[in-house]
Amino acid sequence: MLPSSTVENYLKAIYLGVGALSPPNRLLPMGHLAAALGVAPGTATTMVKTLSESGLVEYEPYTGVALTLAGEKLAALVVRRHRVVELFLVRVMGYRWDEVHDEAEQLEHVVSDLLIDRMDEMLGRPEVDPHGDPIPDPEGIVKPQPAQTLLTCPLHTQVTITRVIDQDKSFLRFIENHNLKPGESIEVEDRDAVSDSVRVRGKEDQRITIGSRAASKVLVHVTAAAMIVLALATSAFSQTQPQTQPQAKPFEILDNSFLVEEAFNQEPGTFQNIFGVRLGEGDAWEAAFTQEWPVFTQAHQFSYTVAALGADGERGIGDLMINYRWQATTESASAPAFSPRLSLILATGDASKTFGSGGPGWQVNLPFSKQLNDTYVHWNAGFTHTPAAEGRARDHHLFTPHVALSGIWRLRPTLNLMLESVVEWEQLVEGDATRRETVFTVSPGFRTGWGAGLPQTIVGFAIPVAVSDGGSTVGLFGYVSYELPFIPQQP
Repeated sequence: MLPSSTVENYLKAIYLGVGALSPPNRLLPMGHLAAALGVAPGTATTMVKTLSESGLVEYEPYTGVALTLAGEKLAALVVRRHRVVELFLVRVMGYRWDEVHDEAEQLEHVVSDLLIDRMDEMLGRPEVDPHGDPIPDPEGIVKPQPAQTLLTCPLHTQVTITRVIDQDKSFLRFIENHNLKPGESIEVEDRDAVSDSVRVRGKEDQRITIGSRAASKVLVHVTAAAMIVLALATSAFSQTQPQTQPQAKPFEILDNSFLVEEAFNQEPGTFQNIFGVRLGEGDAWEAAFTQEWPVFTQAHQFSYTVAALGADGERGIGDLMINYRWQATTESASAPAFSPRLSLILATGDASKTFGSGGPGWQVNLPFSKQLNDTYVHWNAGFTHTPAAEGRARDHHLFTPHVALSGIWRLRPTLNLMLESVVEWEQLVEGDATRRETVFTVSPGFRTGWGAGLPQTIVGFAIPVAVSDGGSTVGLFGYVSYELPFIPQQP
């Protein structure tokens, strides 16, 4: 039996219906199936009998229906096509998340699994669609996603919205207008059984009261740190006290380090402009402008860095860097974010004035980032390789490894204290030879900003102190970042 669109619709409806049942129930009642498909019960029963004869479902008269292993895999692949298409339409085509369901209903029956796999790869192998619904893998397997609803999650504990299980356009617009989309961090402050309502506090202390029916359609995840805090509070007090200050509240300033690279790519639809200037001793100075762009998804990021330098009365352009960074892993409760970067260095600077190397090169950096309550820790390791740096009489092969570590402490939501450190084993051209010098830089500073969402402006200041074989130097560092959307936001 060929899986026509009608067959696929039945299998998908059974798949989703059974998935919503509470254990130990395993059979979807025929009335529920008929209602989901908008057909008469007799029509649904006739089709289910045909599917049973084909080995795709198990049918028990007067009780209900479930999928066989073969039927479950076919259904999961239909769901996979639907959800990948929805995410592609939102991220790449610019659709609103409340517009894509009907389009995906049509396309899920005509796109090939090969095309879906290419789209999935382009999107960075996402685990969920725009509504937070899990995307089955090419084998039809879904990664478990433990979640609670706004009716069952702990009170006064920070949770992250992971999924909205109602595709109705009006409901999705309501969710969006009140900042309750997947990814938002909120707290449930109160549940009132008399009024059948739930009061929620969201970003910027915005409060909203919603009905219990709507609250049951919003799934959330309680962070591991919040669960530990909750467990400790329960054991410490005979009566559970509200946890009003969860320790794992997300930082409102990210990806704005000065010297130590953070492991966060730009989100789809946003780009960042970064300007930094460093003043050294005498008339020495260095300024750099970096612009970061996502490549369709957060998994891939393109950026470039243009530098200008001055020293000993001279000034000029430094070497140009073209960068690609891959968001290999995002941060979880047990693992850091990891975003390896590869950069091409173009010899645009004047080597005779020490404003460049005089030859092309490349750089590799391996940044990791992990939040520990009110502190973010970032650590890097990498190297810079210049195969043919310009010397007085000949070219030289230069290789400079480096390691870095920083800690950023959240003093207030938009005020962070910073301590960064970098060690470089720098290989330098000196006359007709090269020498290696160890340079240790420690840089205390701070950063602050405006705007918890987009656009966001960040400014910062630091005092880098560099210690090397030749002594020590103290400098001043200033930083400005402006992050904004490049896809106009629809009303």
